[in-house]
Amino acid sequence: MIQQRGNMDWMLKELADDVPSIHQIVVLSADGLRIARHGGDPDVADRLAAACAGLQSLAAAVATEIPYSDGLMKLVVIEVTGGFFYLMAAGTGAYLAVLAGETVDAGLVGARMRDMVVRIGAHLTSPPRHDGQAG
Repeated sequence: MIQQRGNMDWMLKELADDVPSIHQIVVLSADGLRIARHGGDPDVADRLAAACAGLQSLAAAVATEIPYSDGLMKLVVIEVTGGFFYLMAAGTGAYLAVLAGETVDAGLVGARMRDMVVRIGAHLTSPPRHDGQAG
């Protein structure tokens, strides 16, 4: 069960407006369910959310191997031909994912995502599902 307080659409739009070259923003639960999105196709957002669940799990596994790490994934950045993908922890059981073009300012998108995460935390919790519990 995802508990969302208020509508996050305006916050996601603000992030997209503040950072040129952002194509799509997705807020998702740790188990890969799309909670909110801005820009792009809804089906792409759903596929992205599902992929992010595996990616955050892999990143957390790698984090446990880093000396002095708390084992928690904070940020994953992937650069591919044509653009960037960012995945940031956004509170208890929630994540913020951004797809951006190759001209995006990496420092700006990271800073704005961190600002957004602070704001999302006040509006969103996504407690883990129990076996057999549908979202």
